[in-house]
Amino acid sequence: MCTQHTVTRRAALAGVAALAGVAMAAEPAAARTGRGLRDLTYPLSETFPAFSPGEEAFRRTVTTVEDDGYYMQEWRIIEHIGTHVDAPGHFTAGGRLATELRPDELIRPAVVVDIARRAAHDPDTEVTVDDLLAFERRHGRIPDGAAVLMYSGWGSRIGDADAYRGTDAAGGLHFPGFGTDACEWLLRRRKICSLGVDTLSIDPGISETFDTHLTLTGADRYGLENLAGLDRLPRTGATIFVGLIPYEGGSGGQARVLATW
Repeated sequence: MCTQHTVTRRAALAGVAALAGVAMAAEPAAARTGRGLRDLTYPLSETFPAFSPGEEAFRRTVTTVEDDGYYMQEWRIIEHIGTHVDAPGHFTAGGRLATELRPDELIRPAVVVDIARRAAHDPDTEVTVDDLLAFERRHGRIPDGAAVLMYSGWGSRIGDADAYRGTDAAGGLHFPGFGTDACEWLLRRRKICSLGVDTLSIDPGISETFDTHLTLTGADRYGLENLAGLDRLPRTGATIFVGLIPYEGGSGGQARVLATW
C-alpha cells in the first residue's frame, strides 16, 4: 500500500479545507481557474471518447421540472470512461476495489512529467526512466507516495474520438503512456501511490499486453486516466484530491479530480 508519511494529517486536512471552501463559494469550482486550484476532470458526455467504440456513455431524461416537478437523468456507463480511476482489482485478480481505497490514498502530492514536445511528433512515445531522472535534476526528488502525472498534450484532441485514440487504418491505437520500466522504477525507488495520464490509458496505445497496468495494479497502486488541464499545474508542489465514486465491487470508476497548490 502507499506510504503515508509524505502527506501529514495537517496537510491533508488543510487540503480538504481549501477544497471545501472553494465548493462553498458562490462561483462554481469549474469556473475558478486562478493560481492555486485546478479541476482536472472532463465533463462526462455521450461523445466522450471511449477506449473502444461502442463503450460510450448513454443518457436519457427521466423526469422534467415542467412535467414532474423535478429534473432527473438516467445514465448508462462503464466504470472506465471519462476521467476515472483504475483500482488495483481492474487488472489484478484479488486486488482492492473502489470501495477499498483509503481516503489518505486519494489525497496525494503530485508531480507532472511533461513529454508533450516529444509526443507531438511520436504518438507512441512513453515516459521513460531517463525522463524521470531528467525531471529530478531540474525539479528535485519525486516525493515518496506521490501521484506521478504524465502531460502529453493529448487533451487538444479530446473533441475528435479517432484523433484522441490515435486510430490508424488497421484500427490500432496510438497515444502516449508510461513505460513499464519507468513504472517499476517509480514503485521501487519512489514508492509512488498512483500514476496518472491525459490519455485513455496509462499504457501507451500500441500496448497489447498492458504491462504497465499489470505492474502498477500488481503493486496495489491505482491509476488515473483522461486527466484534463495538466499543463496548468506546477511541475511540483500540487496536491490532488481524487473524488472517486465508491461503486460496490467497482474495478474503478469516475472521479472528480481537483488539484490545489
